[in-house]
Amino acid sequence: MTRLLKALVSAKQLSQVMRSQHPGMGLQVLDVIPYPSKGDPRKDFEKQHLPGALLFDVDECRDKSSQFPKMLPSAEEFSQYVGNLGISSQTHVVVYDRSELGSFSAPRVWWMFRVFGHSSVSVLSGGFKKWLNEGHPVSSEIIKPTPKEFQAILNKSWVAKFEDMMKNIESKQYQVVDVRAASHFHGPEQQPSKDEKKGLIIPAIDVMLGHIPGTKNIPYYKFLNEDGTMKTEVQLDDLLKENGVDLNKPLIASCWAGVTACHLSLAACLLDKEYVKIYDGSWSEWSVRANTEHIIPKGTEKTM
Repeated sequence: MTRLLKALVSAKQLSQVMRSQHPGMGLQVLDVIPYPSKGDPRKDFEKQHLPGALLFDVDECRDKSSQFPKMLPSAEEFSQYVGNLGISSQTHVVVYDRSELGSFSAPRVWWMFRVFGHSSVSVLSGGFKKWLNEGHPVSSEIIKPTPKEFQAILNKSWVAKFEDMMKNIESKQYQVVDVRAASHFHGPEQQPSKDEKKGLIIPAIDVMLGHIPGTKNIPYYKFLNEDGTMKTEVQLDDLLKENGVDLNKPLIASCWAGVTACHLSLAACLLDKEYVKIYDGSWSEWSVRANTEHIIPKGTEKTM
């Protein structure tokens, strides 16, 4: 189907499309959880959300049989979850979340749709925060969607596994960028950022801190402006080049659980790179399965 919107859409653009759409136009907005919050995301959604939005819970749409927290569900599971939201192959999906930074888990859902073969999906730049700040309408109406048929086909070439990451340590075929906060990446010697101190970044989980050998670090919030919107293409290009990332070469993104890594995938898409592999297990898997010599700094433990 013809896309209604590009990969990244502004609050103004989405508002205009929502006002002008007619029945059967095929637009569905999704309010994505979880995100860093001291409250109850579900209650926040019930209180107010974008008109017509439905809730998408990443913790529900995942491989629940895995010991790791956010692994992709099977194609069948994704098809059922998405179909139950009334989404078909003809639907254009727009995702957002409520992170105070403007974006957290929405790019993960954007990537999930794409990796399962649905390219008609966009991220709301600046998320709910920007939508509210611009004074666009909200609603408390809870809609019960009519289930539709959705057929997902997993593109395995867009997903990196633990074994792929192990091979890459020797081959160095792929550049690897970890988008966790610097204090998570470098370990306890690194001072927390201002956003971590304000509680806007999820604190390090009780796992070994550090990173995969040869990995570069660009915290995901570096892709965002102060108002929560995504940086311009020129700014994104400069950011990647400043950190030694070449978009003309193969690239893998990692984080703690494969969620915020998708900010890098979105940024690369805006710069016309078709895809970035996502290490689905990311640090939550690597810190458990890798040998200590493959964890930098070696043997550094999280202290509570």
